Amino acid sequence: MGAALSAAAAGTAAARRVAWQRLPFLVFGFVALVVGVGAGLARLGWAVPAPAVDAAALHGPLMVCGFFGVVISLERAVAIGRPWAYAAPLLAALGSAAALHGAAPAAPWLYLGAGVLLLAASADVLRRQSEGFNVVIALAAGCWAWGTAAWALGTPVHGVLGWWLAFLVLTIAGERLELSRFMPPSVAATRLFAAVVLLLLAALAAWRWPLAQQALGAALLGLAAWLLRHDIARRTVRQRGLTRYIAVCLLAGYFWLGLGGAVILVAGLGPGGAAYDAALHALLLGFVFSMVFGHAPIIFPAVLRVAMPYHAAFYAPLVLLHASVALRAGAAAAGAFEARRWAAMLSALALLAFIATMASAVARGRSARRAG
Repeated sequence: MGAALSAAAAGTAAARRVAWQRLPFLVFGFVALVVGVGAGLARLGWAVPAPAVDAAALHGPLMVCGFFGVVISLERAVAIGRPWAYAAPLLAALGSAAALHGAAPAAPWLYLGAGVLLLAASADVLRRQSEGFNVVIALAAGCWAWGTAAWALGTPVHGVLGWWLAFLVLTIAGERLELSRFMPPSVAATRLFAAVVLLLLAALAAWRWPLAQQALGAALLGLAAWLLRHDIARRTVRQRGLTRYIAVCLLAGYFWLGLGGAVILVAGLGPGGAAYDAALHALLLGFVFSMVFGHAPIIFPAVLRVAMPYHAAFYAPLVLLHASVALRAGAAAAGAFEARRWAAMLSALALLAFIATMASAVARGRSARRAG
């Protein structure tokens, strides 16, 4: 019995050491998030620290490649358990370091290396498990690599933003499709999902053609409708605690996915202008970050081997986030710049509140473990 307990303790200690070795990746990711949010506030005239002001032109790359690139590729590396896969979040972290420390021309190439390695990791998963959801997740990684390659070769950020949006949207859609196995969709529904994904990719490939932007909007709107219809969150929202919280995050996010798609369908995605701002932030804040809020209590414990007990306080940042996105969309429609500025500040506060809430949950989990 003593030997067994010693072995178990040693195994637990080793798992914790591995988890703490992953922590620096997340630190780099959250540094990119904080500076990226500050850069966005600087673009709207808020007084922010000098590093954020200097990074104002890199608001989008820091958010998509610097934060989500690290988090998604780290999650994939942990899932497949291949040491080489950790090079992806490392390169993404180095890309952010280059962008923030005077080596901005190197950042796109480092991010591109991260995207290629994430694609390789996704292909490795697909080789071992040839399921439709893994195809979608691999396509998502390919979109990040393709868009980042175009950026590295001189395409402006707004010219690759569609590919980066597809990276995030398809990653989330693929993960939700995986969970739909608990409520298997019909053959017709599965084919419809595939058709929507193909329409999205075709729109991006034909971006310079007439109606390509409208096709992208239609694909996003169709994807939102599909997820609302087939996601298991429609049932789990009736439960309690963490399960309901996650379902609320998902269902609210699908609303913003549909609204963002509808705006693009009607007004396109030309850079600048009220429709561009409303669509992007409905998708990136209302949809993508709502997914982050919902999945964080599952992903962070798996990556860092910590406990994050649920608390009703999880809802506070979520409510603030969606209120800020609603204010931003209304401000864009009304042409109210000052309201748009305050909406951006409320979004930043929502993200900071989310980080603080998750850190507090980890602290409560550690206290409970010690007490036990």
